Amino acid sequence: MKACILVVEDEKNLRRVMVDFLKAADFIVMEASHGQEALDIVASYPHLDCVILDVMMPIRDGWSTLEALKSSHPDLPVIMLTARSQVDDEVYAFSKGADDFIAKPFVAARLIARVQALLKHKSSSSHHFKYENLIYDQLALQLIICHEPVDLTPKEHDLIQLFILNQNIALSREKILNQIWGYDYFGDERTVDTHIKRLRMKLGPYGLLIKTVRGLGYRFEV
Repeated sequence: MKACILVVEDEKNLRRVMVDFLKAADFIVMEASHGQEALDIVASYPHLDCVILDVMMPIRDGWSTLEALKSSHPDLPVIMLTARSQVDDEVYAFSKGADDFIAKPFVAARLIARVQALLKHKSSSSHHFKYENLIYDQLALQLIICHEPVDLTPKEHDLIQLFILNQNIALSREKILNQIWGYDYFGDERTVDTHIKRLRMKLGPYGLLIKTVRGLGYRFEV
C-alpha cells in the first residue's frame, strides 16, 4: 500500500515541486496551504503516514500546527521546513515534537530520503500495539494482558489486527465479514457478533474497548 504524505506549504510553486517529486517517488500526496487547512485534512483522513510542515504560513503557522498535530496524533511523523537554518530553530522544532527538520533551500532527493527513513522507522515500531496493560505483538501474534499471555484463535487474531489498524473508526459487520472471512464467504453477519463476543471475553476489562455501533457494527475505541 502506498504511503500518504501531506505537504503543508503556503508558497504554491514550492508546494507544487514537492508534490511532483513525492508523486514521482510513488507516494500519494495531499496538499494544504496553511496550518488550519492541514489540521482539517488530518481530522478527515486519520491514516496519513507523514506531514511535511512549513513554519512561516498565514492563518496558522507551523509551530502552533505542530503542537496541535502532536497533541491529537502523537505518532504521526512530522518534518518541519524553515527558511532559516539556525540551530535554535532546529532545537525548538524537536522540543515541540518534530521528527525531523530541513532548512530551505533543500535538495528534493534529500527530502525524499528523509521521508522514506521516517516511514521505515514508523513501520518497524508499528508492530506493537500497547494500551495500559494490554500489549499485542502483530509479528509474534501474541496478546498479553497484565503480563499474562492470552490464547487467541486465528480469526480472533485477524479481528484484533483489523481493529488496531482501524482505531476509533466504525466498521460495519459486512466490512468485517469481508475483511476477515473473505468476499466469497456464504455465512451471515451473526458470525461476526459471535466472534466479537468471544474476543471481548478474552480481552477481559479491555473488552470494553470494542464498542457496539448500533445498526452498523463495531468500533475499537482507544
